[in-house]
Amino acid sequence: MFLSDTHLLGEIKGHWLDKLRREWQMERAFQTALLLQPDVVFILGDVFDEGKWSRSQAWADDVGRFQKMFRHPAETELVVIVGNHDIGFHYEMTTYKLKRFEKVFNFTSEMLVTRKGVNFVLVNSVALEGDGCTICSLAEAKLIELSHKLNCSQQEQKHSNRRCREMEQLPVSQPILLQHYPLYRRSDSECTGEDSAPPEEKTIPFKEKYDVLSQEASQKLIWWFHPRLILSGHTHSACEILHDGKILEVSVPSFSWRNRNNPSFIMGSITPTNFSLQKCFLPFESRVFTIYCAAGALLVVLLLAHFLMPSFYFAQRLISKHKAV
Repeated sequence: MFLSDTHLLGEIKGHWLDKLRREWQMERAFQTALLLQPDVVFILGDVFDEGKWSRSQAWADDVGRFQKMFRHPAETELVVIVGNHDIGFHYEMTTYKLKRFEKVFNFTSEMLVTRKGVNFVLVNSVALEGDGCTICSLAEAKLIELSHKLNCSQQEQKHSNRRCREMEQLPVSQPILLQHYPLYRRSDSECTGEDSAPPEEKTIPFKEKYDVLSQEASQKLIWWFHPRLILSGHTHSACEILHDGKILEVSVPSFSWRNRNNPSFIMGSITPTNFSLQKCFLPFESRVFTIYCAAGALLVVLLLAHFLMPSFYFAQRLISKHKAV
């Protein structure tokens, strides 16, 4: 299961009624989705809305709410990838915030997760700024090392070099990249579907290193890993785009009704050589609200009828007696 951008509200911008309503909806949606029995659930960043500036106690409170909402059985693995709202945009990102996130979610930037012969590369896309900052340099170094390991696994043992022969053997499977920022694209103009961006937003150009990765960072990821599939979040809207005419990237919409009227998540069936993705929609919030309002109005009518009917019958009997006299 793939979902993204839950944006659990914090103490600064989060209104208690907004938290109560949207987070209850997300919790019920997630717990219901677990009936599909996924092996692994990947959350593609921006778990929190205020992780980039929350203090220690606020962070602990937000983490506690997340763990309650997204509780899951032991046989289901939960993997969370870092987003810009979790640790801040590049100019706000610090080692402290990153380590705080990694400690809670057991997430290591630029790590490889292999399950049932499928290689998933988890990318801290916030660190792909390309300016040589400490976190960025370490991130690129780890990615290059991972790239080498995966490339070695594609070579036959007898044709591999000495360094490859000494490395841990990984499954022979092209990797799947999981990250928060999408790879570079000019805008959402090519995106289609009922959960894509609104028409008035599709032609707005994306800003590199803010809305999407830079062209340079995007090309590096493609060169390093030659992925067969990329899944990303961040834009809160759906999009499917082919890079270099063959590499599919799927932008996963926000899972929160606060960010869109029709949230969704993706179920995937993935093997070492193939994959199949199916989108699952949550109810429209506007329809849910309409049903609640209609049900509330009906309840009021029934209550009024319940309390007024005895008075009506009493008045009717008085009138009947008066006529008889």
